[in-house]
Order: sequence, then C-alpha cells, then structure tokens
Amino acid sequence: MTVRLSVDRRRWVSHVDATLAAYPSPVPVVKGNGYGFGRQRLAQFAAERVDTIAVGTVHELDAVPSTTTAVVLTPTLVVPERHDVVLTVAAHDHIAALAGWRGRVLVKLASSMQRYGGGPELIAAARAAGLDVLGVSVNPPLAASDTDHVADIVHIVDLVDPALDVWVSHVGPSLVDALPGRRIRHRIGTTLWHGDREALHLTAQVIDVRATTRGSTAGYRSTEVPVDGHLVMVGAGTAHGVAALPDGRSPFHHHRQRLQMFEPPHMHTTMLLVPDGEPLPVTGDWLDLQRPLTQTMVDELVWL
Repeated sequence: MTVRLSVDRRRWVSHVDATLAAYPSPVPVVKGNGYGFGRQRLAQFAAERVDTIAVGTVHELDAVPSTTTAVVLTPTLVVPERHDVVLTVAAHDHIAALAGWRGRVLVKLASSMQRYGGGPELIAAARAAGLDVLGVSVNPPLAASDTDHVADIVHIVDLVDPALDVWVSHVGPSLVDALPGRRIRHRIGTTLWHGDREALHLTAQVIDVRATTRGSTAGYRSTEVPVDGHLVMVGAGTAHGVAALPDGRSPFHHHRQRLQMFEPPHMHTTMLLVPDGEPLPVTGDWLDLQRPLTQTMVDELVWL
C-alpha cells in the first residue's frame, strides 16, 4: 500500500449526517473515483441513509445498490442495461438516442454556465418521445454567491410546470424558501464528502532512500544532481493521479516542510531530493500528500 487515505470515522460520519439533515431532499453524488473513497464503498454508505443516489455517467451505475434509485447526471447517447434508473437529457439529440426506452428522465435546463441544457421546450419533446419526465435539473456555475445561484435558478424554473421537481447543485437549503411550493432535490457531492477536511488525511509511503552526490545523474531523464543529499522514492505517481501543484511545486511534505521533487512523478513512483542537513524521511515513513481527493487513486483506506 503506497497511497493512503486516513479518515477520522466519528468526525467524518458526524459531518455527513449533519449535512444531509440540513437539506429537505438531499441526493448524495457518488461519481468519478468516489471522491477518493471508491464508488462502491461510498455508494453503499450513502444507500444506508437515503433512497436516491446520483452518479456521473451510465458507466458508473454498477456502484449503486439495486435497492436504491440511481440518477445519471451526464447525458448519455447509449441506453443503459438497467431500466430502473433516472437519466438526464439536455438536448434533442439526447432524447433521440433514447428512442424506444420508456424510463424516467430529468430535463436539464440551460443556466448561465452554458455547459449542458436546453430550453423548457425540451420537456414537451421528452414527453412526446414517451419518456417519463420526473423533473428539471439546473446547474449554476461555481463562481458567484449563493444569492446569484438562486436568482439564476429561479429565473429559469419560473417558466416550468410547478408540478415538476427541481434538481439543483451548488446551492444551499435557502433555495427552498425562494421557490415555495416546489419540491427541491439538492445534489450534494464535495460539500458532503469533503466538507470537513480535518477528518481526512492523505499520505504516501517512502519505498526507498539512497545517498547521492552532486554532479552524478539519476532518474528517467539522467538528470544531474545539483547537491549532495539523498534521493527518496515515494510510492505515488501518475498512476495515482499525483502531479506537481499548478505552480510547479512538490505536493509532498515531511515534518511540515515541502520536499523537492527531483523529477516529475512517473507511474507509481516520484523521486524526491533531500539535500544534506535537511530532515530526511526513512523507508516506511508516510509523507503528507497535497492533492485533490477527486483526482487521486487511493490504494488503502484506513478508518481511525
């Protein structure tokens, strides 16, 4: 095991339960790499608390227990094998791709984000194609405030049949008051699973340490070593989603000190360089790893 996510179970579960309780009709999102926890594990945890779970694509449906309603957030051009799901359509092409399918759908309406979504006329088109329209979906951009998000959503759904549920993300429970009489379904992902960062600790293990001298060469690129010191091999690389930070700095820390990367991460290993005189980790040590959990493949999950 070389990349580890350690979780303070009591603190994390307390945060998740409190967040779900803050929304009248929450829908946990379990997509991608399962927010670092793994989709299967996270979906099972969510299914013990709610009856509906959202996933990213039709290819992630296998993670959702059959006893739980699965909602697919990204439009699909392929009809899934499971028919007990709720799909999303955001254009006439998406409706056409579901020809012959008679399941439930959400109609995504265009917001100021301009990613997916169409106008209210898509609702009638979906119904005419034999689809059961469960509600409409609106995604405001992450930028701006909750007030701006609510205004964006209210402007859109004012044109929609009040009998339809409104599915939203990136906005707090305040939207319920802004749209009285409507059933609001809040999709919650990052806020739910990562909202208490102090409960989560990502680390990577040192696999080997070896002395090196200034002027020698090392690494895939036979790079010249600039100082006397030690090369530290960490069991985390591109296969785990590990990369330099956007500004080029190393994501690894030891004793609260950022460690220098000798060369970029490669597959399952990153080579670090620790100059003589600086704190040196030893084989088996765990280094703090500064990476978004949504972009990291975790080898081991440890509940504390």
